[in-house]
Amino acid sequence: MRVKIAVNYRFRALAAAAGGLACALALSGCSSLRSQPTAPANASPEAVAADASRSAAAANAGAQTTTVTKLQKFLWIFTPYRPDIQQGNFVSQEMLEQLKPGMTRDQVKFVLGTPLLTDMFHADRWDYPFYLARGNGELTTSRVTVFFKDNKVDHFDGGHLPTEKEYIARIAGTVAAPPPDERKSLEDVRQRKEGK
Repeated sequence: MRVKIAVNYRFRALAAAAGGLACALALSGCSSLRSQPTAPANASPEAVAADASRSAAAANAGAQTTTVTKLQKFLWIFTPYRPDIQQGNFVSQEMLEQLKPGMTRDQVKFVLGTPLLTDMFHADRWDYPFYLARGNGELTTSRVTVFFKDNKVDHFDGGHLPTEKEYIARIAGTVAAPPPDERKSLEDVRQRKEGK
C-alpha cells in the first residue's frame, strides 16, 4: 500500500513537471520564430524584377537591428543558454568611407577584407554580408555590395553602417568610466612612462 502511494505521488509530480516543461518549451519556441510577411506570388517578369530590386535596396540600406519584445524577454528564462553568434564580414562606417570608385580589387580586399560571397555568375560583384545574433534575441544584419567594372570599383551599396565604437559597445555593452581616484593613478602612470 505504501509503495503504491509513493509511486502515484512521484508519477503525479513528474507528470506536472513534464507538462510545465512542455508548455514552457512550446511557448519559447513560438517566441523565437521570426515571422515575415509574405506577399502573394506574381510570376510576371516586371514584378520579379521590381521585387528583386526592392529586396536588394532593403538589404543594402545599412544595418538593421531587431530587438526582442517583453514577452520574449520573459520567455528567455525558460530557454537554455544561447551564445552570441557572429557570421560574415563586419564593415564599419569608417571602412566604407575609405572605399572609393576606381580602386582595384586588391585595394578593396585591403580595406574591407576578403568577400564572403563571390558569385561565379556575377564576377563583377562582391558581397559582404554580416549577421550578429545576440544571446538575448537581438539580431543585427547588414550588407555591403561592391560592383566592379574593368577590375575597378564602379559603385558600392552599403547604407548607414555602425561605427567601430558602436559595434564594440553593442558587443561588450556600455563600459563604466573608472572612478576619479583610478583616473589620477592612470594619468600618473602615463606621465611616468612618457618621462622615461
